[in-house]
Amino acid sequence: MTATADKTAIRDAATVIVLRDRATDPHVLMGQRGATAAFMPNKFVFPGGAVDIGDADVPMARPLPMTCAARLTEDCTGDLSHALACAAIRELWEETGLVLGLPGAWSGEVPADWRGFAGTGHMPAADGLQFVFRAITPPGRPRRFDARFFLIDAGDIASDLDDFSSACEELSHLHWVPLSRARDIDLPFITEVVLAEVEARADDPAPPASVPFFRNDDEQSLFLRLRGHVMPDHD
Repeated sequence: MTATADKTAIRDAATVIVLRDRATDPHVLMGQRGATAAFMPNKFVFPGGAVDIGDADVPMARPLPMTCAARLTEDCTGDLSHALACAAIRELWEETGLVLGLPGAWSGEVPADWRGFAGTGHMPAADGLQFVFRAITPPGRPRRFDARFFLIDAGDIASDLDDFSSACEELSHLHWVPLSRARDIDLPFITEVVLAEVEARADDPAPPASVPFFRNDDEQSLFLRLRGHVMPDHD
């Protein structure tokens, strides 16, 4: 991830909730942050992290569904939908070694933090990502993020779902947690809230009617619903 000089600035971020066997025995992929981590030490979390500058220019084999892309532009300055989708796919790769993409060759120079992903012979594909939650870290924390949570069905992953050998060391104890018991482990508050949303709609593959948004500004905390413009999704 790219360093930033101002650690208190709110950074755009993407988080990925990978749901496996959702129709029969749903499990979610989680890992544990290190004890010395500045942000949420020791907590179990979903893979994710901040958007890098180069993410906006990364080519996609398939783009985000139009409904998700439209909702990502609501209550934002500018359109970050492509960069957020790329960040989600990159962070999933870096922290778990799982590939969300389609076979394909990159044209031109591959950005440094995408070379490992490109080396698998895949290009990122965002058509399976579903924007389901957004939250801004409250003031007073050592790191603050404007995090967008994306749900992905494990069937869209191109690599072995149990092979985490290419993962970096940012998350340990990567494993598939039964969705019904995921809230029993040591989680950040917002992760518990997101898991409740996911569990409530695990058997419904359609995009949510609206996306919950916990907006923690310096002045006040708000709970909003992002609806955007519901549009026909890409084929």
